[in-house]
Amino acid sequence: MSALMWSVLLSLVSAVAYAGGAIVQERVAVVKGATAPLGDPVWWSAVALNGLGAALHVAALALGPLSVVQPLGALTIVFALPMAALFVGRAAGDRTAWRGALLATGGLAGLLTLVSGSGTRTPTGGERIALLAVTAGVLALLLAAARGSRTRPALRAAALATGSGVAFGLGSVFTKAVAADQSDGFVPSGLPSVAAVAVLSAAGLLLSQSAYHAGGLHAPLATLTVVNPVAATVVGLALFGESFRMGGLGAALATGCGLVAAAGLALLSAGRARAGVPAQGGPEEDDGTAAAGLRARRRDGDRGHMATPPARR
Repeated sequence: MSALMWSVLLSLVSAVAYAGGAIVQERVAVVKGATAPLGDPVWWSAVALNGLGAALHVAALALGPLSVVQPLGALTIVFALPMAALFVGRAAGDRTAWRGALLATGGLAGLLTLVSGSGTRTPTGGERIALLAVTAGVLALLLAAARGSRTRPALRAAALATGSGVAFGLGSVFTKAVAADQSDGFVPSGLPSVAAVAVLSAAGLLLSQSAYHAGGLHAPLATLTVVNPVAATVVGLALFGESFRMGGLGAALATGCGLVAAAGLALLSAGRARAGVPAQGGPEEDDGTAAAGLRARRRDGDRGHMATPPARR
């Protein structure tokens, strides 16, 4: 089997692991909030799943181009559809969700057929420093937007999920650079890039946890799933010398396939939100507001308890 096919296979298994991690993260975020899961062994199982996904992702990047590996990561949300139904008893989504899954898969398959192969260069040290500075600036702006949207959970979740997608996408860019640096043996000058991978991966994990806490699973996961490959693929084309078949026509067709995949992910997210998820110990509620719904039930319960007059003896 060719290196490209191995990279595709590893990317698919990686997406399954990431989907499992996202499902567990979101459930912990609903129950324990965004900042209190460190002592929870269930949350650490999500970290382990994300770690497995990351290891497989690194291996895929070592064998194939960013413009193949990163778009395949968008299948995370497609795999999350049946996995959530199978393992946590959620509705698998309506017809809109399944149409979205098919569109996303078809768009990614079309994109895969248009990629010509690995790039011919790696970013220089100056380019990496500039890229890291731009990434830090973008993340700072998104964090400021999230901070200013505390009363609007949907906007806050979107800003945090976008930041998570940027962090994960650029983490993959630096991972690809490290793999290229070490292809001929250990190179000490690649250590700053290794540190950048660690920082960006941690930032992506924490931002995604906060996004799931603010907006449930599917809207934030769809957002970061789209942003991640877009950010990494753009950098891969610009700095790694990657290209598409058929020149300009291939680039145009690839853009169209990417738009089809993005539309599919949006439909999938909308369909899953309408399907709802079983609330803990109660009726179904919309998954996009799972955390808010849980907090509202607690507040209503407190108010009801206070409003109930004491029983007459």
